[in-house]
Amino acid sequence: EQLVESGGGSVQPGESLTLSCAASGFTFSQYSISWYRQAPGTERLERDMVGFISRSGDSTDYVNSVKGRFAISRDNDKNTVYLQMNDLKPEDTAVYFCKAVSGNLIIWGQGTQVTVSS
Repeated sequence: EQLVESGGGSVQPGESLTLSCAASGFTFSQYSISWYRQAPGTERLERDMVGFISRSGDSTDYVNSVKGRFAISRDNDKNTVYLQMNDLKPEDTAVYFCKAVSGNLIIWGQGTQVTVSS
């Protein structure tokens, strides 16, 4: 059971990035997926949820600070979830993690760094 994030990098304010979260070793379509981020200098327990997508992909939700800028989608045939991030701001700088949940089963990825700086 594994989640692998990719697509992070360093960008300037106003630019875009798309993160991917690729799953393997479990039935991906049975898991809802959330994206979290952990800002520099914070602990694991301080990770903030960025957004959520349901198992089928027909329902999403986002934290207010990213609404209108970020979008989550998923391709269950490819076992992958995406986080499209537009109009990035310095305060979006963090390590981004995806989390899969099905009942009591929870799987975290290892994270990918996003740095927004001029």
